[in-house]
Amino acid sequence: MAKALPREKSIFCHVPLIHLVPVCHLSKSWNRALFSSLRHFNKPKPWLIVHSQTSRPPYTTAASSVAYDPRSNLWLRINHDPPVEYVSDLRSSNSTLLYMLSISKFSFSFDPLHLTWHQADPPLVWRTDPVVGILDRRHIVVAGGAWDFEDDPLSVEIYDLETRKWDTCESISAIFEHSAASMWLSIAANTKTLYAMEQASGITCSFDPISRIWLGPFDLRHDPNIYFSVIGISRDNLIMLGLLGNSENVKDIKIWELKGESFELFKEIGAMPKELVEKLKEEHASLSSIKISLTGDVLYIFNPEEPKELVVCEIDGRQRVSRWGSLKNSMVNDGGRVTERAVLTCADVSLGDLRKAMKFGKGSFSTVNNGILQ
Repeated sequence: MAKALPREKSIFCHVPLIHLVPVCHLSKSWNRALFSSLRHFNKPKPWLIVHSQTSRPPYTTAASSVAYDPRSNLWLRINHDPPVEYVSDLRSSNSTLLYMLSISKFSFSFDPLHLTWHQADPPLVWRTDPVVGILDRRHIVVAGGAWDFEDDPLSVEIYDLETRKWDTCESISAIFEHSAASMWLSIAANTKTLYAMEQASGITCSFDPISRIWLGPFDLRHDPNIYFSVIGISRDNLIMLGLLGNSENVKDIKIWELKGESFELFKEIGAMPKELVEKLKEEHASLSSIKISLTGDVLYIFNPEEPKELVVCEIDGRQRVSRWGSLKNSMVNDGGRVTERAVLTCADVSLGDLRKAMKFGKGSFSTVNNGILQ
């Protein structure tokens, strides 16, 4: 087998990631050249994955999901067998966690391609719309959303993936008494802390899984012009996106990095170009909310009411937005999906993840179309 030369390293940067998997098996020299190219030339970037599910029982899902690979600028179809019985609405949290919660079962997945699912008993307290977040890939926090008057509506339980047991802890802060449900809160988590922010007010609490104590409240609204906000984690740092003005007249969409014990230190790291704000609105004159999905330094922003257009931004090593762009949502534009709802996740997908999926027959990949990131 011929040795891979520097020329091959530059060629690899033009080849889509899914087509590079066979190169790993050619020889050690080709393998070294490939991974050197991925480190120094066209590096992999977090994928956006759009999962579809019927909006009514029996909550079946399509036999495929679509994913956008920004490194290759391609929309891909991930063909797979439904890995679990779908017994309730499919939901996402932390950008990487997919889950379903019914009165008899808690199902969740956090691998990059969501081809592996875990099954657990449901929490002790039945909840209709709880806050759910995963910390350190071991603990899943389920808070609020209880519907029975006999239960504490702000109760918090933690599921330990190693012991496979639930444990109770301090209830979520009373500031969320009327909004301790996922529809009103924005959730973010790094390796140590879970953050929950009320989207309408910016009031935020943080949860430490070791001490099992909620800290706060903290007011993240340093600008009175913000009328809606969401939070996320970029490179282990807390960031906030805010809509400024009002829903009928959006003046700006900005991103801040937040630091300090009470998040008193804030730095604006980017402002969305006006033409992209208009794309998020689609045909509507108003914009009442946004949702985000992010991993690492790539952030996807969309309007939950009109998810046809996605805004993409990249954050550089200095925690500044280095690039803005827009992207057509391939799932929405795919015909025959009017009865389905879309759930988005975002994750780092490596050659190892792709190779594992193909090797064990969990998934196959095909190209849908070019991403045409503008």
